[in-house]
Amino acid sequence: MDYKVVDIENWSRGKLFSHYMDYMRIVLSLTVEVDVTPLKKYSGKTGLDFYPLMIWAVSKVINSHDEFKFGWNEKGELIKWDFVSPSYTVFHKEDENFTKMLTEYSEDIFEFCKRVDKDRKEHENERAIVKNHPANFFDVSCLPWIKYKHFDMHVFDEGKFLAPVVTWGKYEEENGKLMMPLSMNINHAVADGFHLSRFFNEIQEIINSFNEKN
Repeated sequence: MDYKVVDIENWSRGKLFSHYMDYMRIVLSLTVEVDVTPLKKYSGKTGLDFYPLMIWAVSKVINSHDEFKFGWNEKGELIKWDFVSPSYTVFHKEDENFTKMLTEYSEDIFEFCKRVDKDRKEHENERAIVKNHPANFFDVSCLPWIKYKHFDMHVFDEGKFLAPVVTWGKYEEENGKLMMPLSMNINHAVADGFHLSRFFNEIQEIINSFNEKN
């Protein structure tokens, strides 16, 4: 869990970051439909759950770009993490509550799914946010009960939360494809529409790559 302190004065985005932090704290939110057919087929072929597979795909793209790895240290300095891990929800339909936990990211898809399975079993009886949550995280949640057009998650802090907030909904068949709404919220101080668009384009590219594995 290493990081580098950002020298805002000499950072190419420093003036933009300072403007949005000092005068105009904005969160960008975008929802795009993605074709998850290849990922769903891979899930059926391997027996790996769709949920951790999708979390892995999102984590891989997020860890590929600096704009999604910013945060603050204990001194209040802007930092960039070496990597970030997903903090995600696990719903318990028997009592309609959830567990919020974090699994450390691994670029190896099988290792990551193994870690998720271990963490879910370890905390299956908890109905809370698991303690000892590391600071290098981004947020993930899922609404598998509904196919929505747009989803917006408001973070009620001082407008300094910099990590991505990612959500997806129910996938449904359309013209032979499984289409699913995927949303991201991100602080405008660290990212623009370009970065949001690249996130969605690369998610689709990663999912499409599973065609070669099916």
